[in-house]
Order: sequence, then structure tokens, then C-alpha cells
Amino acid sequence: MPNVLLVAATELELCGRGGLVCGVGPVEAAAATARALAAAEPGTAVLHVGLAGSDELAPGSLVVGSQAVYDDLVARWPIVARVPPDPDLVESALRALPGAELLPVRTSARVDAPRQTTPGTPLVEAMEGFGVLRAAQLAGVPAVEVRVVSNEVGEEDRERWSVDAALETLGRVLPQLVESIGTTTVRATSRFR
Repeated sequence: MPNVLLVAATELELCGRGGLVCGVGPVEAAAATARALAAAEPGTAVLHVGLAGSDELAPGSLVVGSQAVYDDLVARWPIVARVPPDPDLVESALRALPGAELLPVRTSARVDAPRQTTPGTPLVEAMEGFGVLRAAQLAGVPAVEVRVVSNEVGEEDRERWSVDAALETLGRVLPQLVESIGTTTVRATSRFR
């Protein structure tokens, strides 16, 4: 099997597959991913998966991240607050997931905080994407984030969240997603040999 490091915040989001449980929140995600990548073999790609909230997309919707945006980071000097995914991995994920939306995924340690978004663009928020993609970027490892919407942004009643259905969707699409990312990684690795 091609060298794909599957990363998720929780064991549940790995859907029974082997991978890295990076923990909840951007700091835990970055630290765990950086540690794993320090020991990774050459040719590794990162596939970060999990659940997300959205203000417009229905539960069960699939999202491939067009960029990871760190909403908690604000300063008066230049900062890194956006990380683009690897374009080849994005194309691969979109091929594996027909009908998936290509949208920015906003990362915050507090997922119900107000967001500045682009008008007309659905908000998709989660807690780890920026940390995972930034760690991969600094390690020189291609990465992509894929999310399944489980709830409406700001919905405090967890009984109204569709976690089980979203996990079922994630588990159903993971095999073809991992295969597609792995195939892309093999092609990219062979180009540099």
C-alpha cells in the first residue's frame, strides 16, 4: 500500500482504519502530526479526515479543503494563517468523491466563535485542519483535508448533530479516498526517482 498517513482527531473518525489519532484542537493536531512526520518514510502523503460543522451544507455533505484557515491567529505583523493543500491530492480526492464541495475549512479551538467568511461561500469549520496541514507543510509532505458535515454551525444541542450518519459516510468513502491518494502519491514519488 502506498505510504498514506491517515490522520484524524479521534479513533472514531479513523472508522476502523489504522492511522494517527492527533487529538482535538489545532495545537494537539500540529504536535502529534509533526512527531509522526519526523518518523515517516519518504514519499508519505497526509490525508486528514474528520467531521465538521457548516452554516449551509447539509449533514452528510463531503468537503475537500481548498485551504486550511486558522481563525484563532490574529496579529499586527505577518503571520501564517492559511495553508494550501497539495493540488495533486486535491484533484485525487475530488476524483474519489464525486459531488464533494471544494471549500476552505476554517480551524479554531472554539468552533462556535464568529467567523469572517466570504459572502456566498458556505462556512465549514473544524478544529484540527490547520495544525495538521501546517505540520505537513513544514515537513515538506503533501497533505489534503477531507471533512464530512455532521452539524449546523452554532447548534448547541448535540442531540441534533448527525454524528453517526456522518461517521458512516466517512467510513464508506475512506477506502476509495485512501486508494486514490495513495495512487497519486506513488505517481508523484516515481517522478522524483
